[in-house]
Parts: sequence; C-alpha cells; structure tokens
Amino acid sequence: MTFDEIQSKAVLEWEALEHSAKPRIFIGTATCGRAAGALTVLEAINSELAKRNIEAIITPVGCIGLCYAEPLVDIVKPNRPRICYGNVTPEVVPRLIEDYIINDNPCPDLALGTIGNGTIDGIPKLFELPMLKHQLRIVLHNCGVINPENIDHYIAVGGYSGLVKALGMTPEEVIEEVKRSGLRGRGGAGFPTGLKLELCHNAPGKEKYFICNADEGDPGTFVDRTLLEGDPHAVLEGMLIGAYATGATEGYIYIRHEYPLATERLRIAIEQASERGLLGDNILGSSFSFHVEIRRGAGAFICGEETALINSIEGRQGIPRIRPPFPAQEGLWGKPTNVNNVETLANIPYIIEKAGDWYASIGTEGSKGTKLFSLSGSIARMGVVEVPFGMRLRRLVEEVGGGVPDGHKLKALQPGGVMLGLIPASLIDKPIDFEGLVEIGSGVGSGGLVVIDESACMVDIAYSLMSFAQNECCGKCVIGRLGTKQMLDILGDITSGRGQPQDIDLLTDLGESMSLGALCPLGGGAPSPVISTLRHFRNEYEAHIKEHRCPASVCRGLNGASHF
Repeated sequence: MTFDEIQSKAVLEWEALEHSAKPRIFIGTATCGRAAGALTVLEAINSELAKRNIEAIITPVGCIGLCYAEPLVDIVKPNRPRICYGNVTPEVVPRLIEDYIINDNPCPDLALGTIGNGTIDGIPKLFELPMLKHQLRIVLHNCGVINPENIDHYIAVGGYSGLVKALGMTPEEVIEEVKRSGLRGRGGAGFPTGLKLELCHNAPGKEKYFICNADEGDPGTFVDRTLLEGDPHAVLEGMLIGAYATGATEGYIYIRHEYPLATERLRIAIEQASERGLLGDNILGSSFSFHVEIRRGAGAFICGEETALINSIEGRQGIPRIRPPFPAQEGLWGKPTNVNNVETLANIPYIIEKAGDWYASIGTEGSKGTKLFSLSGSIARMGVVEVPFGMRLRRLVEEVGGGVPDGHKLKALQPGGVMLGLIPASLIDKPIDFEGLVEIGSGVGSGGLVVIDESACMVDIAYSLMSFAQNECCGKCVIGRLGTKQMLDILGDITSGRGQPQDIDLLTDLGESMSLGALCPLGGGAPSPVISTLRHFRNEYEAHIKEHRCPASVCRGLNGASHF
C-alpha cells in the first residue's frame, strides 16, 4: 500500500469520527492525568454510560500541558465544539453525562474552554486562556488532541508527511533544510542539529547508528515524557528522517526506567509504523531501511550524557568517554553515531514539511523556533508549555504560569536541571535564548523551570542540588568524584551551623576548578547552582556563617528544619 493510500484511509476514518452521530469523550491518560485519578474517572464514565445505555466513542489522549487541571475530560457532541472540563472527579461524571450528553446543558461552571469552531455562552475558548494564548505549539500540536496509541490519528492530521517529503530529497538536501532552520539541540548543550547530522553523514563507513536520548533525568523536567506519551510518532518520524540524512540503518531509543507509560506507547508506535511499512526494510518502497529498538536505562542520571548512554547500550558501565573522538566519528560499537534528544527530533518532521526558512522565522537571531518548558515548584499553573524563543522570563512565569501563588514573592528560578545556575528574581526580564541565559550564568538547559519563592533558603537549595549531583556522579574523574563530595560537605557544614568565613572562597575556588577540569557536563556543571547562589544570594551564606542564622528559618542546626 502506498503512503497516499494509507493517508487517504486514515483521513476517511478520522473524518468519520469527526462527523459521528455518537458523542465523543476524550480523557487525558498521560502520567500526570493518571496521578490525578484519570483512570478512576474513566471507569466512572464507562459505568455511567453503561447504566444509561448510552453509546459513546471514548478516546484516550496525552497531556495538553494543563497538568494543574488534571484529570481533563473533553466532550464533543454532533455539530458542537469540543468542550474541555478540568479537575474532573468520579463524582462529577454523572452530572456531565446527565446535564450535557443527555439534556444539552454544557455545565459552564465545570468547563475550562472550548476547542474548534463555534462558541458556547459562558465558556471561553480554551486557547485564549492565559496559559495557552501566549504559546506557539509546534511539537505539542497533537498532544491532548489525538490518540497516541493510534497511528491513523497521527497520519490523518499530517503525520509522516515529513518523512515522505524527505525520501524525495537527497540526504544532503535534508541536512541543508535542517541547517537552514537554525534548530539547535534541546537537550541542554544547544549544538546545531543540522551540523550534527552533517558530521555523522560525512563520517566514513557504511554502518551507522541513530539514537534518541530519552533519558530525561533532571529534577523538575518532564517535557520529553509529555511528548513521548502524547505524540510518540512525531519522535519516531524525526528519528527516521535523521537516520535517512545520516545513512544510519539501525537506531535505539534509550529511555529512563521510570517512564513505563512512555515506553509502552513507543513500543506500540514502533509496531504500528512497522505494520504500515513506515519502519523496517525498504520503507515505503524506497531503498532506505531503518530498524529501531527500545533500551531502558537503569536509573543512572549520568546516562543522559551521550557517551555514557552509548556505553550503557553496549552493556558497559554507564560512564562518560573521553572526547574526542566524538560519537559522530566513533560512537556505538565504534561506528559513526548520531544522538539527539526527544524534543529536538520532534521538531524535524515539521521543519522538513514546512521548510527550514519557516522555522527560522520564529524566535531570535541565535535561538530559532520554540522551546518546551515544564513549569513546577511554587507556581499557580503547573504544566508543560511551548513558547517561542525571545519570550521574557517574566511573561513565562507570571502570564503563562500564573505567577507565585498564596501571596508569596518570586525569589529565583532553577532552569533546565542541576547543571545550570539559578536565576534571581531581579533578572526575570531577561529574554529566553541560548546565549542570553548563558551570559547571566545560567542556560536554557533541558526545559525544566522550577519556581522558587521567598520562603526558600538558597543555601539549602544549593545543598540539595549538590547532594543530587554527588549521588549521581559516576566517579570516573577525580575532579567530579572528590569535588562534588567536598562541596557537599562544606555546604552541609554551613547549613548545620558549622560554617567558617573561608568556606565562601573555598566553594568559589572548588567550583571554578570543577567547571574547567571535570570529564563530563555533570561534573563541570554541578558547581553552577552553588556559584550562582554565591553571586546572587551571598548575604544568605554570610548570615548562616557569621550570624549562625538562616534567614528563611529552614536549615537544621540553625533555627529550623530543612525542606529536604
């Protein structure tokens, strides 16, 4: 079957669903929804429909990003817009079915908003809500809308069109399109994706590998999980295009053990793509063949580093390799290998389908396109958002995220994980881009954004982050192994009332040495939270050391009990 035939069939089935005479019920069954009770709500829906002898089409979907409002249930009646209901409980289900499905009362007091054409009195448009209206959803476009376990849904809304277009181009043309887009890696380093593809493409040898790094381990970061659970085929399609461009015939998705639902949905996606001829030998009748396997990590944070990840796939200890050689020249089993993270790959199908110049028109001069952020911590609207580069941090926190709740004030932001410096509230008007955030001692990172309010102690925060880094350190290099331990001990003394005046200079010297000499990004980045808190919150360190006082009253050994 040709792709046109596959697509036509999928579109017909999609349109039949869209025009169904039966009511349709969508329920968010990603991890955030399940944690909030979505599966119990689903049971209540099935039970209530059976009790009332109502036939309805129930569709599980991923997370639309409004994690704070889960469980989410959308209802579509014939010739009516789709209505999204938030914080649904089993007790609310009978009312939704009785009032809306049976009696046509849309329950505006329970609704978050409508999706699609048409309006309903008393219910706003969902994408005009503050958390959504400032977003530019490219890779999140399908999340919360389609069934992630049904490949035909993905194909019906345009999925795999980018792959088909790529197969009609030369690998060099595909690479040039990605280079023209200005896409940079979304895993933290921000390396130009097109150049990374080109290096692997140009490497000698016929045997090459392509790896998706889904080992998302930074505390407070869950953007990759959201994508994999809500739109796994987009990531798979990005891998296929990347493999075609580099000449790889085998690929691996390396995913953290703690993501069972994402793993299962990826497994289903791989099976379905193989059945449709979109994966495997001679894809869509072409000479291009590509096979994918899933490999699950064992929980080591260090395996998010690409060479440690490669070692893990090979069955070796997950510790970083000395570079050069880089993976593009000598990676998996000594062969040229391309490694990209989940969000990076999910962008590629849209770039190929809509052209690199289209993507390059979004964002800033040095930071093109959009970036996903998982908002957590002391923030009113927790969830996953996609915003264009160049947006100010203030808008992201206050307008999109709803700001700090309960009357507290913002104190700092922890972006992108444990290897980046914290951003004080005084710098909240900085734009989001790669270079700008590096200039202030931080970075875009992997997409986590933990909001810290005034009740927190920044020395205690630094201790917690260093504790995580020390626990996850692989121990291969002396600087990383002993440096993290010594910095943690000093921070422990300070938070316990045993700090000495010279500790501040010692932390600074240790941090600078580790940043310059550690083998991998974890060891080199581990001191960043300490260095940044020393720079922006030095008064808190001095209060702990000189006055034996924790200004936030949270540190044990001084005048309170630690948050951690």
